[in-house]
Amino acid sequence: MSKRIYVGNLPYSTTNDELRTLFEPHGQVLSADVLIDRETGRSRGFGFIEMSDADAQKAIAALNGKEIEGRALRVNEARERAPRSGGGGGGGRDRY
Repeated sequence: MSKRIYVGNLPYSTTNDELRTLFEPHGQVLSADVLIDRETGRSRGFGFIEMSDADAQKAIAALNGKEIEGRALRVNEARERAPRSGGGGGGGRDRY
């Protein structure tokens, strides 16, 4: 089985390939994605890595707190995103 890892506090210049290269010494990287802001096209400063369970634990232990370009990385097991509640409100007024 594979595990998804959250990597936060990345330098804004970090690419998917650089993120993959950072994690490869700790095991096989199945995927590496730095999230990009849709409106600005800039990195959002965090990303996700997918690795096998055993490799993921080693990578988290080795890289959490590691400094890259003066920024201490936050590396931990990714949590599932909470489901968003539906639709926008009507301003609190009754329509009828």
